Amino acid sequence: MGKAIEIKEICKSFGEKKVLDGISFSVENGEIFGLLGPSGAGKTTLIRILTGQLKGERGEALVNGINSSELTGRECRQFGIMMDDFGLYERLSCFDNLKVFAGIYGIGKSRIYEVLEAVGLGNSVKKAASELSKGMSSRLRLARVLLHNPDILFLDEPTSGLDPATAEEIQGLILAEKAKGRTIFLTTHNMAEAEKLCENIALLDEGKIVEYGNPQEICRRYNHRKMLKIHLKSGEDMEISHDEKSAEIVAKMLKDGTAETIHTSEPTLETVFMTITGKELAK
Repeated sequence: MGKAIEIKEICKSFGEKKVLDGISFSVENGEIFGLLGPSGAGKTTLIRILTGQLKGERGEALVNGINSSELTGRECRQFGIMMDDFGLYERLSCFDNLKVFAGIYGIGKSRIYEVLEAVGLGNSVKKAASELSKGMSSRLRLARVLLHNPDILFLDEPTSGLDPATAEEIQGLILAEKAKGRTIFLTTHNMAEAEKLCENIALLDEGKIVEYGNPQEICRRYNHRKMLKIHLKSGEDMEISHDEKSAEIVAKMLKDGTAETIHTSEPTLETVFMTITGKELAK
């Protein structure tokens, strides 16, 4: 499929603080890639470098084969960027917010209605941005990202601060864009979200990549305990080793009907991050 993004030994500092310290990885065309880490880890800085808003001090960042420090305006039109500090015009309606950007891109009114409908704001066309809930504001910001049909979406914490139901709806919209063949570069501190959405992730801590790969494979690599968790119909919980010696025990429980649920105990990305760094993945 080819590489949409290639990052080679990127470094960036602000004053004496090294925010990115020799970062390297790649993103395939058409995949959802997740860059995970706590606030201050360097996630937003890397997006700014990839989209030409900042320059790295060393290394190379290629987007669609072009060095990000040399991107032209025409090339940047291939991107859709959703970041916390890219706000909305509070006094303007949903329609008029998008109309501003449609004028810049030379896009007709029909596309504005189309994209508002796609993100679930079809009935809020005339509503002012100041009257939107946080979830609806996120939908409008995503609509602005999608307006010009970009090839690559850069989504910086797109579900941050949303309730679980609204976050799930936004995640559904992201998956729908992937189904259209778009490449999506996602930053998040939400490990469960990354496990649900991403084919590959990189865990970022203090400017360095501390783990990289498929979320499920990463969790299996750190499954040192290899235990089965069994909830009995009596209400008790028990753990047994996940090995061939346990097969007879599990088979007997299933035959007797004493086991209500049986789960493997693979670690989550959250526990993997804690194992590697000794830190919780707090926002």
